[in-house]
Amino acid sequence: MRERLQQIRQAWTQVRQVDPKVVPWTLLGATLGLLLGVGLGAVSPFLTLVFMPVFGLMFALLGALLVFNRRASKAQYTAIEGQPGAAAAVLQSLRGQWFVTPAVAVNAKQDMVHRVIGRCGIVLVGEGAGQRVKGLLAKERKRMSRSAADVTVTTIVVGDREGETPLRKLQATLTKLPRELKKGEVPKLERKLKPLDRDLPIPKGIDPMSAANRRRPKPR
Repeated sequence: MRERLQQIRQAWTQVRQVDPKVVPWTLLGATLGLLLGVGLGAVSPFLTLVFMPVFGLMFALLGALLVFNRRASKAQYTAIEGQPGAAAAVLQSLRGQWFVTPAVAVNAKQDMVHRVIGRCGIVLVGEGAGQRVKGLLAKERKRMSRSAADVTVTTIVVGDREGETPLRKLQATLTKLPRELKKGEVPKLERKLKPLDRDLPIPKGIDPMSAANRRRPKPR
């Protein structure tokens, strides 16, 4: 219990550093939850005086946690957005049957392409300057098509410009892609493509996992 409280306190401190508005928003969530809980307790046909404070406290905590988790999630993306490897950090937190290989293609300008394999097939996620990263994606797509011609290859460019996918929506975009492979076919495809990753030409001085390893707030 003590360790859990320390984790919550640490997360709260980290989120406040990135998002100063987390305090009023969390208080607002707690207030709305309190009012809802007291209202439900007031209409209870039994032991109204007991249920009003109990429901009020429960819903206040629930409201505060819901708001805090939402603000913490937003702060997490804000903390790493714009850094080389930010997309890799987000991709590696995907839940489910996903195989993520960061930086399968990188150039000296720190534009990079990450490969994701899942039930939807192969997804190539590029981050960096528009035209440069599109060139990297095109080359990598050709390489994937030669090795797995019967598998769908989807390309995504991370960014806030037209036709790009914002970092905060990257996970949702992948999970919405249509499923084309069976569960057993996904690890087989990963093993088939793994030999392509040997001796990847990553330019000197670039750490594609720098954003993934950065300490950042985690929702609790």
